[in-house]
Amino acid sequence: MTDLYKMLEQLHQVAVDEPRSFGPISWGLNRDEVSMQIAKLKASLPKEVKAAENVAREKDRIVEAAREEGAAIMEGAKREAEEIMGQTSSAREAILEQAKLQQQQMVAESEIVRLAKAQAEEIRVAAEREAITTRRGAEDYAYAILTKLESVVGRISASVEEGKGEIKRAEQQPALAIVIPRDAREKVKV
Repeated sequence: MTDLYKMLEQLHQVAVDEPRSFGPISWGLNRDEVSMQIAKLKASLPKEVKAAENVAREKDRIVEAAREEGAAIMEGAKREAEEIMGQTSSAREAILEQAKLQQQQMVAESEIVRLAKAQAEEIRVAAEREAITTRRGAEDYAYAILTKLESVVGRISASVEEGKGEIKRAEQQPALAIVIPRDAREKVKV
């Protein structure tokens, strides 16, 4: 329907607005008559045609508005998607950073444990060396004491053997008579 009105407008433009003329003289068409006929045609068109033309214009306006709104929605969606991607990226970066920190902490703790084990091993080895040295010192001391004791015991044993030998020799010799004076007898009562 819009095409019908457009064609009438074009006809009006060709016949009335831009007629062929040479100066004040126009030929081919009577401008006033053509203009009046076009106006009658427009007026005699049914209301539905005019309504259809209005609907068609409204449709074009709605389509254009929908396109603009669609473009705005798409632009908003792009911005929102970029924002979400940025937030997601930030969250991902934060998670990665936290994971790296935990990994470093675990490595550090592992290193501390390794160092503690190494230090404990060094202390154990040093304690064993000290124990061996102390035991050797104690053994040397005990050996020296036992050597002295052996020497003392040897002298005592020799003295005991000498005493025993004297007793044996004295038993083998005849008995000596011991003369005790009388005055001494009274003093010594056996």
